[in-house]
Amino acid sequence: MDLLTELQARYEDDTPLIEVLAADGGPPTVWTGRQIMSGAQLLAQEIRALSAELGRPARVGLLAENSAEWIVADLALLFAGAVEIPVPTAFTAQQAAALLAEADTCLTDAPGTRRLAEWGQALPVRELAAAPLVEAARETPFARTAPPATDAVIKTIHTSGTTSAPKGVLIRRKGLEALLTSLRERIDAPAFRRYLSIVPLSLLIEQVAGVYLPLLLGGRVVFLPPGTALVGTAADAAARMSPLLRAARPTAMVVPPTMAALLLARCDEEPNEDVEARYRRLFGHEDPVFVACGGAPVPADILHRLHTYGITVHEGYGLSENSSVVSWNVPGQVRFGTVGRPLGHVEVRLTTDHELLVRSPSLFAGYTGTDPSSLVVDDEGWLHTGDLAEIDADGYLRITGRRKNIVITAAGRNISPEWVEAQYRRLPFVREVVIVADGLDTARALVVIDRTVDREEARDQLKEFGRQRLSEVERPTVIHLMADDDDDYSTCFTVTGRPRRDRVRALLTEEAP
Repeated sequence: MDLLTELQARYEDDTPLIEVLAADGGPPTVWTGRQIMSGAQLLAQEIRALSAELGRPARVGLLAENSAEWIVADLALLFAGAVEIPVPTAFTAQQAAALLAEADTCLTDAPGTRRLAEWGQALPVRELAAAPLVEAARETPFARTAPPATDAVIKTIHTSGTTSAPKGVLIRRKGLEALLTSLRERIDAPAFRRYLSIVPLSLLIEQVAGVYLPLLLGGRVVFLPPGTALVGTAADAAARMSPLLRAARPTAMVVPPTMAALLLARCDEEPNEDVEARYRRLFGHEDPVFVACGGAPVPADILHRLHTYGITVHEGYGLSENSSVVSWNVPGQVRFGTVGRPLGHVEVRLTTDHELLVRSPSLFAGYTGTDPSSLVVDDEGWLHTGDLAEIDADGYLRITGRRKNIVITAAGRNISPEWVEAQYRRLPFVREVVIVADGLDTARALVVIDRTVDREEARDQLKEFGRQRLSEVERPTVIHLMADDDDDYSTCFTVTGRPRRDRVRALLTEEAP
């Protein structure tokens, strides 16, 4: 497939493409395909002029809320053949500086402009507002952009490294297209009729699932009201999603593991209602909802219980180094406790010590810098993921942990932190868990809990749960509780919700067992 050609062919009319919910519960703002594509084409002309002046493809930072502006900017950069650098607004100044080091300019909305100023970044800025851009494009005939002749790098995507500075992963146009081709073969178009975007579009998986798939499958993208905290930008954002889910009436969304536990808690509130009533209460309609999840394992018993309530969570696995998705459970092909079968264009195999290797045409073009945590592609084209896995007889993948995260206590005992963390996530008031143990006498835990829960009761339940479910070696002797609205959350977790284990270790080693 050619992404540019397909996008332009599908949205040259007045089909609704983007819907932005209103903060006051009023009618949403709707943008059509013609409006968005025309605005993107007009903006692309400016970017092409910059590239001509530079004598190479422009490298452009993108800082904006999940919005029509974000999609206009993203499409414009694709049309112009530029290199897009999406930057999370939740980044620190140091993180943003590392990612924007090679940027020529930035496309922003008003919040993005303010964030650049707070970071002290002095890059040239083109601030976007969709309405004026669309109005200006009204007098400009829609002109198709010819697909590029070469397979160029089109995005620099952030991923965490061993330091506070993120790594930049270089994504190729052909790689992204290979991935989207496979995904479109696995997923039915009706599932993406109304995709609700609740995590930042700076994440590659959200660009894939929340922009390109809905556009390619003829659906629309639904955004939360402007200014709403997205899941991953605030620890308590997921807990505040319930009324917004009903208003959005989603048919698809990608959620972090904490949302699976919250959905189960909402189901448990009315255990005897029928499935249609449950869907109306949770999602505002009675149709099936494709709920996809990744980033960390969801305990199998949570998945099974949700399934008995009529809600199936489809776990997947991916890496930015593979342009996101490697494998995915999809409707009709779900095996709980696994991350599904590899996509059609992906090969996988295991080394003798169970490290997962991936080979595909969607592999990245390298990194923007060096970092000890950088992944390696060997001479045969296999990406060494660093993840430990199993592959069952039917080809379903099960991720069992990180090779580098298998820790050894000072007493010489091995612990897999991810497995222990997944056990504690079974508790309904637990939002995040991080276990550290390497070189320590015993394991220690940071547990992020619902802010409404009494801390002493939470601590007692955690201790009792550990006694019943975990061995003495796996049970943490220090449990540090953090409320899900704590300001320190962002110092211990990345914007994708992954733990910064070095920061957590420093926090936990200050406390005596």
